[in-house]
Amino acid sequence: MLVFYLSALLVLFISAFWSIDSFTGKLTHAWTWTNFDTVIRDPTYRKIAFRTIWMAAAVTVTDALIAFPFAYYMARVAAPRLRTVLFVLVLLPLWSSYLARIYAWRLILNENGALNWSLGKVGLPHQSWAFTNTAMWIVFSYIWLPFMILPIYAALERIPDSYLEASRDLGARNWTTFRRVIVPLALPGIAAGSIFTFSLTLGDYITPTLVGGASGQFIGNVVHEAVGVSNNVPFAAAYATVPVLVMAVYLTIAKRLGAFDAL
Repeated sequence: MLVFYLSALLVLFISAFWSIDSFTGKLTHAWTWTNFDTVIRDPTYRKIAFRTIWMAAAVTVTDALIAFPFAYYMARVAAPRLRTVLFVLVLLPLWSSYLARIYAWRLILNENGALNWSLGKVGLPHQSWAFTNTAMWIVFSYIWLPFMILPIYAALERIPDSYLEASRDLGARNWTTFRRVIVPLALPGIAAGSIFTFSLTLGDYITPTLVGGASGQFIGNVVHEAVGVSNNVPFAAAYATVPVLVMAVYLTIAKRLGAFDAL
């Protein structure tokens, strides 16, 4: 952890204070705040950072809302054989290529794709979601959904049946039991799953490139272009510290919610 992770982050942070010589294009080891000043003051980079964080939060909430009833059915309702089948269905998309799944959704969401074909068959108007933020939200939610289902399932499975029986014996109705017993005990699993969905969305740049279009840049896209196109590693390092700081705050909150106990 110290050698391969923390030391790499330290080098990343130090290189963010360097600069590129505008004449020679070479790296200059002179300490400067210029890169951070650009990240903070430039409205374009602030907008991209806000879009990235907002999308990560939206995907996390969406996956939590979808995953909870599915995980609850798996953990508390389904028979053992059906539970095994559901596990396979949850894990099956992870066995295929990440890029293959993204391109499959491009085919679904395109103007002449499967979604518009299906809508036309039932007399509904066509959608124009291809290469929009909506398309990114759908694709991200689909790709990271298994990472939310499994931690919630693990948390729900550990709830003793005696807790639910005691709640009923005390006169609580189903909704009260769900709200005051099940959800608080499942909260560490939700927080654990949110670490995956939030962080994976925050650092992704492939899905925005393939699905989001020109107006769907994320922090990862800016970092990728700064390194691979303009060869401005110091600015890329400065901008890359934004998701690192966001995740540091997020992990602190998740730790207080008991997320690490559910991993």
